[in-house]
Amino acid sequence: MARDNSDPGKGVVDIRRVYDAVPERPEPGRVFLVDRVWPRGIAKGSLDHDEWLRDVAPSPELRRWFGHDPERWEEFRERYRAELDARPETLRPLLDAAREHPVTLLYAARDTEHNHARVLRDYLVEALSRER
Repeated sequence: MARDNSDPGKGVVDIRRVYDAVPERPEPGRVFLVDRVWPRGIAKGSLDHDEWLRDVAPSPELRRWFGHDPERWEEFRERYRAELDARPETLRPLLDAAREHPVTLLYAARDTEHNHARVLRDYLVEALSRER
Protein backbone atom coordinates (compact mmCIF):
# COMPACT_ATOMS: atom_id res chain seq x y z
CA MET A 1 0.00 0.00 0.00
CA ALA A 2 1.30 3.45 -0.87
CA ARG A 3 0.67 6.40 1.41
CA ASP A 4 1.03 10.15 1.27
CA ASN A 5 2.61 11.03 4.60
CA SER A 6 1.22 14.59 4.65
CA ASP A 7 -2.34 13.33 5.16
CA PRO A 8 -2.85 9.73 6.24
CA GLY A 9 -6.28 9.51 4.56
CA LYS A 10 -5.57 11.02 1.17
CA GLY A 11 -3.56 9.40 -1.58
CA VAL A 12 -3.77 5.87 -0.19
CA VAL A 13 -4.27 3.31 -2.93
CA ASP A 14 -4.60 -0.31 -1.89
CA ILE A 15 -5.42 -3.45 -3.84
CA ARG A 16 -7.38 -6.44 -2.72
CA ARG A 17 -8.43 -9.68 -4.32
CA VAL A 18 -12.21 -9.58 -4.67
CA TYR A 19 -12.61 -13.06 -3.19
CA ASP A 20 -10.77 -11.90 -0.07
CA ALA A 21 -12.93 -8.76 0.14
CA VAL A 22 -16.33 -10.48 0.33
CA PRO A 23 -18.34 -9.93 2.44
CA GLU A 24 -16.18 -7.49 4.42
CA ARG A 25 -15.88 -3.94 3.04
CA PRO A 26 -12.50 -2.26 3.43
CA GLU A 27 -12.96 0.97 5.38
CA PRO A 28 -12.62 3.88 5.19
CA GLY A 29 -12.66 5.14 1.63
CA ARG A 30 -13.95 4.24 -1.80
CA VAL A 31 -13.94 0.78 -3.35
CA PHE A 32 -13.71 0.14 -7.09
CA LEU A 33 -13.91 -3.11 -9.02
CA VAL A 34 -11.31 -2.73 -11.79
CA ASP A 35 -11.85 -5.90 -13.83
CA ARG A 36 -13.30 -5.89 -17.33
CA VAL A 37 -15.54 -8.88 -16.55
CA TRP A 38 -17.55 -9.56 -13.41
CA PRO A 39 -15.77 -12.03 -11.07
CA ARG A 40 -16.98 -15.60 -11.34
CA GLY A 41 -19.01 -16.89 -8.46
CA ILE A 42 -19.71 -13.46 -6.99
CA ALA A 43 -23.34 -12.34 -7.04
CA LYS A 44 -23.63 -8.73 -8.19
CA GLY A 45 -25.64 -7.81 -5.12
CA SER A 46 -23.13 -9.32 -2.71
CA LEU A 47 -20.08 -7.22 -3.60
CA ASP A 48 -19.97 -4.01 -1.58
CA HIS A 49 -18.29 -1.54 -3.90
CA ASP A 50 -18.82 2.02 -5.05
CA GLU A 51 -18.29 1.60 -8.76
CA TRP A 52 -17.30 -0.95 -11.41
CA LEU A 53 -14.73 0.61 -13.74
CA ARG A 54 -14.46 -1.86 -16.63
CA ASP A 55 -12.69 0.52 -18.97
CA VAL A 56 -9.70 1.01 -16.68
CA ALA A 57 -8.86 -2.71 -17.01
CA PRO A 58 -6.49 -3.95 -19.72
CA SER A 59 -7.98 -4.36 -23.17
CA PRO A 60 -9.32 -7.83 -24.00
CA GLU A 61 -6.49 -8.27 -26.49
CA LEU A 62 -3.81 -7.43 -23.91
CA ARG A 63 -5.48 -9.61 -21.31
CA ARG A 64 -5.54 -12.59 -23.67
CA TRP A 65 -1.94 -12.03 -24.74
CA PHE A 66 -0.72 -11.86 -21.13
CA GLY A 67 -2.67 -14.89 -19.95
CA HIS A 68 -1.21 -14.35 -16.45
CA ASP A 69 2.12 -15.71 -17.67
CA PRO A 70 4.79 -14.41 -15.25
CA GLU A 71 7.37 -14.56 -18.06
CA ARG A 72 5.36 -11.86 -19.88
CA TRP A 73 4.97 -9.70 -16.78
CA GLU A 74 7.44 -6.91 -17.62
CA GLU A 75 6.12 -6.49 -21.16
CA PHE A 76 2.54 -6.66 -19.89
CA ARG A 77 3.30 -3.85 -17.45
CA GLU A 78 4.70 -1.67 -20.25
CA ARG A 79 1.80 -2.39 -22.61
CA TYR A 80 -0.84 -1.81 -19.93
CA ARG A 81 0.77 1.48 -18.85
CA ALA A 82 0.71 2.55 -22.52
CA GLU A 83 -3.01 1.74 -22.62
CA LEU A 84 -3.56 3.82 -19.48
CA ASP A 85 -1.58 6.70 -21.01
CA ALA A 86 -3.85 6.52 -24.06
CA ARG A 87 -7.07 6.56 -21.97
CA PRO A 88 -6.54 9.12 -19.18
CA GLU A 89 -10.28 9.79 -18.90
CA THR A 90 -10.83 6.27 -17.53
CA LEU A 91 -8.61 7.13 -14.55
CA ARG A 92 -10.51 10.27 -13.54
CA PRO A 93 -12.91 8.59 -11.04
CA LEU A 94 -9.98 6.85 -9.33
CA LEU A 95 -7.77 9.92 -9.18
CA ASP A 96 -10.60 12.16 -7.99
CA ALA A 97 -11.48 9.69 -5.23
CA ALA A 98 -7.84 9.16 -4.19
CA ARG A 99 -7.31 12.91 -3.82
CA GLU A 100 -9.91 12.91 -1.04
CA HIS A 101 -10.07 9.40 0.46
CA PRO A 102 -8.26 6.10 0.59
CA VAL A 103 -9.09 3.94 -2.43
CA THR A 104 -9.24 0.16 -2.70
CA LEU A 105 -8.98 -1.53 -6.10
CA LEU A 106 -10.68 -4.93 -6.27
CA TYR A 107 -9.50 -7.55 -8.76
CA ALA A 108 -10.25 -11.22 -9.34
CA ALA A 109 -6.98 -12.67 -10.67
CA ARG A 110 -5.59 -15.64 -8.77
CA ASP A 111 -2.02 -14.44 -9.05
CA THR A 112 -1.58 -11.77 -6.40
CA GLU A 113 1.86 -10.74 -7.66
CA HIS A 114 1.34 -10.56 -11.46
CA ASN A 115 -1.96 -8.80 -12.10
CA HIS A 116 -3.21 -5.57 -13.61
CA ALA A 117 -4.38 -4.12 -10.28
CA ARG A 118 -0.75 -3.89 -9.12
CA VAL A 119 0.20 -1.99 -12.25
CA LEU A 120 -2.84 0.26 -11.93
CA ARG A 121 -2.10 1.02 -8.27
CA ASP A 122 1.49 1.98 -9.08
CA TYR A 123 0.33 4.11 -11.99
CA LEU A 124 -2.18 5.96 -9.79
CA VAL A 125 0.34 6.53 -7.00
CA GLU A 126 2.81 7.96 -9.52
CA ALA A 127 0.14 10.25 -10.99
CA LEU A 128 -0.83 11.50 -7.52
CA SER A 129 2.84 12.06 -6.63
CA ARG A 130 3.36 14.22 -9.73
CA GLU A 131 0.44 16.42 -8.62
CA ARG A 132 2.07 17.23 -5.27
